Amino acid sequence: MTRQRAIVIGSGIGGIACAIRLQSLGFDTQIVEQLADVGGRAYVRRVDGFVFDMGPTVLTVPHFIEELFSLERDAAMLNEPDFPPSVLAEGSRVVSGASGGPNTQRYVDIVPILPFYRIYFDDGSFFDYDADPVNVRAQIARLAPEDLDGYERFHEAARAIFERGFLELGYTYFGSLGSMVGVLPDLLKLGAIQPLFSLISKYFKSDKMRQVFSFEPLLIGGNPLKVPAIYAMIHFVEKTWGVHFAVGGTGALVKAMVRKFEELGGSVRLNAKVDRIEVEKRGRKRVATGVTLANGETLAADLVVSNADYATTYLKLVDKAHRRINRDALVKFRKQSMSLMVIYFGYRMQDGDPDLRHHNIILGPRYEELLTDIFERKILADDFSQYLHIPTITDPSLAPAGHHAAYTLIPVPNNQSDIDWDAVGEGFADTVLTFLDERGYIPGLRERIVHRSFVTPDYFEEVLGSHLGNGFGVEPRMTQTAFFRPHNRSEDIANLYLVGQGTQPGGGTPSVMMSAKMTVREIARDFAIDPRIVGGVPAGIADDRPLAMERAEV
Repeated sequence: MTRQRAIVIGSGIGGIACAIRLQSLGFDTQIVEQLADVGGRAYVRRVDGFVFDMGPTVLTVPHFIEELFSLERDAAMLNEPDFPPSVLAEGSRVVSGASGGPNTQRYVDIVPILPFYRIYFDDGSFFDYDADPVNVRAQIARLAPEDLDGYERFHEAARAIFERGFLELGYTYFGSLGSMVGVLPDLLKLGAIQPLFSLISKYFKSDKMRQVFSFEPLLIGGNPLKVPAIYAMIHFVEKTWGVHFAVGGTGALVKAMVRKFEELGGSVRLNAKVDRIEVEKRGRKRVATGVTLANGETLAADLVVSNADYATTYLKLVDKAHRRINRDALVKFRKQSMSLMVIYFGYRMQDGDPDLRHHNIILGPRYEELLTDIFERKILADDFSQYLHIPTITDPSLAPAGHHAAYTLIPVPNNQSDIDWDAVGEGFADTVLTFLDERGYIPGLRERIVHRSFVTPDYFEEVLGSHLGNGFGVEPRMTQTAFFRPHNRSEDIANLYLVGQGTQPGGGTPSVMMSAKMTVREIARDFAIDPRIVGGVPAGIADDRPLAMERAEV
């Protein structure tokens, strides 16, 4: 019997993870990628001997990665426990100095990073953020002793949110309003619906501690002032499994995932920009039947998964005549996350360099007001905060001998603003690098730089195809969480699915891997596939039409 075909649009981490799972589920799967190499937002820039990860650099929950590398052809493992006892056991995070399980280590080396982040405040003091309870309490005692008791209470609140919101509900697909209503009482009881910053402020008096324990949603496109407090679980996700780094950079992980996918029999096609998703009308139903590329070639498929930006998928790839739910008005109404300016630079080392860390968060003089400028007012303020990433502290191979490869990432408004990045980009980059030099983070930086380049929100919009140049898809806020977030199964078109940061559960490397599993579980249900024993051919499909077709009506 002929194996059915699946096409995945886009080779971001979520798209590749989904493709691996589809291939293991019994589909012949092809990834079509518009760029010249794989990765999507996790693209890699190589220049003058430097290797720059252009996107995500923080890896958590390594057992999600191990699960992908453990998949076999026609053995989907969708019914295996999402959080087996082995990954919850004390000491499961680090094994012999490595973070990856035995199957991961066949493809890529993943190592733990300590501290997770060094967080610098505008007065020059800093907080080394990690999972060591003794260290955390000692630093709170040093910077804000009045908050020690508050930390203990916050710790227990975050633990409860983590256990319910992540361990129990993390893989829940909220495909109906009823599925969300059933869990609301628990979330209300835990205080997980209120804004995160409001929750944090109940436990901490110090502005510094409020910033330390609320900044993490910025790494997935969330405004700490607006994101629901369920995101306090990030603290416990990191505390439980740590923060990790793929030797060779995140791009090495992407390449390893592609290798796994191809070993399973999947294929990747580069420089293959999708012009539209083909939809066939069958009576009152709309069914995705493949894609047409920008060169005019049509690729037929039994199902299509889009790892492209959610808004771009519907606004540019699906004709509006086929969209009853995801109409232009709804898609454009959804609030997009902020964007980013990312400056990539290589510089010469010198004796006496300050003791920076792999991950550095450098906070500006304002916090709440700056967040409001970025997310709500959409203005480019004179001050800024930044995430300074120096992976060569861990992996010197990413730069020529005697040099560091670094990037610094500055949250900025998306292109709903009227900022002309062609006019202000160079000057803003100069300002940021001058700040790092003159404030002593990297003294003499301007004289030591041997490579400098940057991207702005225009890169996200024009190259990556992100609506309004968003950096992280749909912004995570209460009205765009769970059921209210874009759905992984299209409500309009049978056999069309979405995966990645714009869908459930949300942004961030672990979440897009979770998204892939959630999406493929929906596909398995729609195609009536037993995920335990596939045998190479989807079973139980009448007349070659998946069950989803019976539910998608326009």
